[in-house]
Amino acid sequence: MSALKRTLDLSRLAAVLCLACAIAFAANTVGFKTGKAELKSAGPMAFGPDGVLFVGDSAGAAVFAIDTGDKKRNAQGGAFEIKAINTKIAAMLGTTPDQILINDVVVNPLSKNVYISVSRGSGTASAPMILRTDSSGKLTEVALDKVSHASVAIPDAPDPAAKDNRGQSRRMEAITDIGFIDGKVIIAGLSNEEFSSTLRSIPFPFRESAKGANIEIFHGAHGRFETNAPVRTFVGFEIEKKPHLLAAYTCTPLVKIPVSELKAGSKVKGTTIAELGNRNRPLDMIVYRKDGADYILMANSSRGVMKLPAKNLESYEPITAKTDKQGVPYETIASLKGVQQLDKLDDRNALMLAEDAGSLDLRSIPLP
Repeated sequence: MSALKRTLDLSRLAAVLCLACAIAFAANTVGFKTGKAELKSAGPMAFGPDGVLFVGDSAGAAVFAIDTGDKKRNAQGGAFEIKAINTKIAAMLGTTPDQILINDVVVNPLSKNVYISVSRGSGTASAPMILRTDSSGKLTEVALDKVSHASVAIPDAPDPAAKDNRGQSRRMEAITDIGFIDGKVIIAGLSNEEFSSTLRSIPFPFRESAKGANIEIFHGAHGRFETNAPVRTFVGFEIEKKPHLLAAYTCTPLVKIPVSELKAGSKVKGTTIAELGNRNRPLDMIVYRKDGADYILMANSSRGVMKLPAKNLESYEPITAKTDKQGVPYETIASLKGVQQLDKLDDRNALMLAEDAGSLDLRSIPLP
């Protein structure tokens, strides 16, 4: 083969690949429009294909898909060490740390850039925003006033005036976590239904709003079936070659739920495979692989960071009786303290947001 022919063939191949990428991206942004993304709040986030960022807006009862344009591939995330990022964010916004709330931190799996959802102010007057940073520590705001985006409504979110038994807004728990699994946006939270614990499975690109599936679980620490406690955090994981959610609830049952059962209006009974201790709220979870084995890493409000083996999860007997601790075993990673947010940075490292004496630090750690 001549050098000229080889060059032409490579040029044609590059053109075909570019066209394929362009077609794939266009397919993922069907229904997107350019303009202001009218978020009323910015809560849980997750990345989908081609740098599309999903943002949960509980106050507005909607999920937004935002084209970040952040598609440059980066195999490794680099070392993160951004101390007092809450102070840096406050200074950037011209306010004080007590006037901001960091709601979620996620890593773009393509670029390894980090996205942070923030509330400035409190209550109904709070303003949502999304920030971006990399390992250099430079913060930039993701402009939402003129951005390619789409949104989908949550038709049965709790009423804005509804309160729980602690006087907290039920509306702000319309979305407690988001994930992108098998071409669908999975949304955990509460609805206004009698069985208010809800998981929604919405195909992407968005075409129409989706009613959720009502979720029932057995809570071992409480010794009863429950239908009104929301999933606090979840991850996707294959069990017996089928997509499942591993969902964690307050006080702290770990439940497996087949994604295929999350049909609009259905009633789904999850299988509780672990009770990890009461008086605790799970905050964030990731799944990772190390030395040929899969693990779950879970950050908690009062029980530290737990590492659980993710092998043979189908083999654990369902928990159907009152118990404090049972099922999938775990170890506590004693060196990880004050962790509020977790995400996988790359195949070797995680990213965490951790509190230390009032300061919130964003840093990478080797996967344990």
